[in-house]
Amino acid sequence: MAASCFKMWKAKERHASMPSSSSSTRIRVNTGMENMDRRRFDSLESWSMILDSENLDNWETPKEDEQEEWTADLSQLFIGNKFASGAHSRIYRGIYKQRAVAVKMVRIPNQKEETKTLLEHQFKSEVALLSRLSHPNIVQFIAACRKPPVYCIITEYMSQGNLRMYLNKKEPYSLSIETILRLALDISRGMEYLHSQGVIHRDLKSNNLLLNDEMRVKVADFGTSCLETQCQDSKGNMGTYRWMAPEMIKEKPCTRKVDVYSFGIVLWELTTALLPFQGMTPIQAAFAVSEKNERPPLPASCQPAIAHLIKRCWALNPSKRPDFCDIVAALENFDACVREGLPITSHSGLVSRNAILERLKCCVSSCSSVSVQA
Repeated sequence: MAASCFKMWKAKERHASMPSSSSSTRIRVNTGMENMDRRRFDSLESWSMILDSENLDNWETPKEDEQEEWTADLSQLFIGNKFASGAHSRIYRGIYKQRAVAVKMVRIPNQKEETKTLLEHQFKSEVALLSRLSHPNIVQFIAACRKPPVYCIITEYMSQGNLRMYLNKKEPYSLSIETILRLALDISRGMEYLHSQGVIHRDLKSNNLLLNDEMRVKVADFGTSCLETQCQDSKGNMGTYRWMAPEMIKEKPCTRKVDVYSFGIVLWELTTALLPFQGMTPIQAAFAVSEKNERPPLPASCQPAIAHLIKRCWALNPSKRPDFCDIVAALENFDACVREGLPITSHSGLVSRNAILERLKCCVSSCSSVSVQA
């Protein structure tokens, strides 16, 4: 069935190369509602752009005993235009079971054994993690397919691209405090959930934060993520230098606090709409952070409470950085102040939940020790 699906797309590709009055293809997408949402897919591409033509007919749906619960039904998958690419991957818009999706395709090279092993490990790790996660601020996993030389991961389609693209269109320092807090809360809530599941992202950055139609943020791209119990002793700079914690740059063992550091850089991006360490190469940025303890400059216009939170997040000592539960509590406090028209302050923003519970216990115990007379 899958082979016939690919042949159909090859035929469409040949047809697209012939003169035609129509240069685009319209596909009707079932949104799960009564009305059908139309999507336009321009510059139609097929999997034959990735697969060698001689391998095309060999692509078959895995046998039942080879399938995993997340295995995609290839007969239900249709590929639209490419909208992003990396060194070994391409990301396409698509339709899967009448739903708009993003299809990440990774080509596994046969010649380079080290790269092959790394990409296979990242694919297995990303699928294993994504398939067990469920949160409004984590990109939703739908299905995956593993058939060398191409592996693919299917997730929900995020129509507004990534946060870096969004910020690139903004004037510096132009985001309102309401927008900054809304976006920051989405990210921190997603990360709080991720850490509660024992997962460290290790590559949190604006490029890996996606926006949907409602401009809500979801954390994505778990290719370098790991379970905290399995990566405490792992070394190596798995992330991206501009957002990478100094201990990761130095290839020291990392904890969940590397994500908090990266969040601090992202929060700085929200307040400035600028690229961190602009004017530096990634290597120069890494050297500045790890050897000179430099950070992106905080603008004078930045709210003092926000600036205080950013500094806490990107502290050199990981133990000085707050947990995401505390970050969420602080941002919710800031948001409540803004909604009520009050100035936001940092003195009550980073009180940990454990500290609050301890205070309540002390209060209860002191109250119970007071004799009450009728």
